[in-house]
Amino acid sequence: MKRKDARSLLEHWFRLGVGRCAPSIVLPSALPASPPRGQTIVLGAGKAAAAMAAIAASQIGWPITGCVVTRYGHGVSESTGGVEVIEAGHPVPDRSGADAAAKIFAIARPAERDDLVLHMISGGGSALLAAPIEGLSLNEKRQIAEFLVKSGAPIEEVNFIRKHLSRVKGGRLAVAADPAQQMTYVISDVVGDRPETVASGPSLSSPFDALYMLELLKSHGWRPSPALERAVNAAPVPVMASRPFKILATNKDALVAVEADAQGKGWRVINLGAHIKGEARVVGADHARLCRSLRSSNIPTIVLSGGELTVNVGESGGRGGPNLEYLAGLMLGVAGDDAVVGFAGDSDGIDGTEDNAGGYFDDTSLRRAGEVGLEPRSLLEKHDTYTLFSGLGDLVVTGPTRTNVNDIRIIMVNADEFHA
Repeated sequence: MKRKDARSLLEHWFRLGVGRCAPSIVLPSALPASPPRGQTIVLGAGKAAAAMAAIAASQIGWPITGCVVTRYGHGVSESTGGVEVIEAGHPVPDRSGADAAAKIFAIARPAERDDLVLHMISGGGSALLAAPIEGLSLNEKRQIAEFLVKSGAPIEEVNFIRKHLSRVKGGRLAVAADPAQQMTYVISDVVGDRPETVASGPSLSSPFDALYMLELLKSHGWRPSPALERAVNAAPVPVMASRPFKILATNKDALVAVEADAQGKGWRVINLGAHIKGEARVVGADHARLCRSLRSSNIPTIVLSGGELTVNVGESGGRGGPNLEYLAGLMLGVAGDDAVVGFAGDSDGIDGTEDNAGGYFDDTSLRRAGEVGLEPRSLLEKHDTYTLFSGLGDLVVTGPTRTNVNDIRIIMVNADEFHA
């Protein structure tokens, strides 16, 4: 298979998986078919929130109102009806996110029994709903958020910490909207797809444990101030029953779509699943060993995996997210094998905090790196993989996809044996 054909096919599969999880595909059939006696209020947060609001506006046949917050650049050109869209900072919260959280909370509180509140929740919402608990400043919350992003902490742990620092998350938004009827729609970006962990669950009940949260924060290297400890311990814990929800899309859905298409084209597929976690470069090296073990079969094979990997950037100052770190570890592990080609990308279109969704490599990548003076191993050690793949011309840039279901990683093994 030619280099350009391999890259084109890998990018096709990525877009296919992402498209399977687009709000336009997964939300319409889940929306209510008849109006409530009162208002229909749409509230939401996340990278898919604006797109979900637009679908609600186009599909619901009666007036809607409300507000959602999404990441800068993730708004939509389509009408969202009476639903205001606010763009804010992610992954580090900012004043716009604080204003959005205050507005969403203010819209929820007057809701009445005959009203229907539809919560549109997707990954990214935890940082975007920036409403610090009493006694915690927005600036300190920003500092904690930025520290956690660099620490490489798993998103489930990050969101557990965020929940305890917020006046909105962990079901607090749902309590504010009582006694209205409520329904939560979730596009999941967390391994395991527990709906209350997506965006730290603003509209769903979940357990609180202030002591454990503070210990978790310390375990990642942040020393809570006495004032922060007092604020967390004093914050009221919401008391609420379970609430209805529907998970619209998951990482598994994206992988299954890719698997079916690849099999239809004649590839053997090894789907490692949507549960993969760990340090990105380490997982890349592990997958390199798997690829080497598959080479002797001479069977054209796709190794497919999802989940969410992490990078402990620390104070390195390098650029590049977990998908590029994974690819660098994989590329070095297969060391120029002419039959292994790799792709990895984040389904939201943003790998870490950069402008790329992910990247690509083939058997020429290491040679080309040497020709332009790039040292892949050194750049990987510095967490500067963006510089590596940008220098090779092998970044994959999609722009915001307006969905978010974790990472999609695809490796072709014995690609030279494949004949369409």
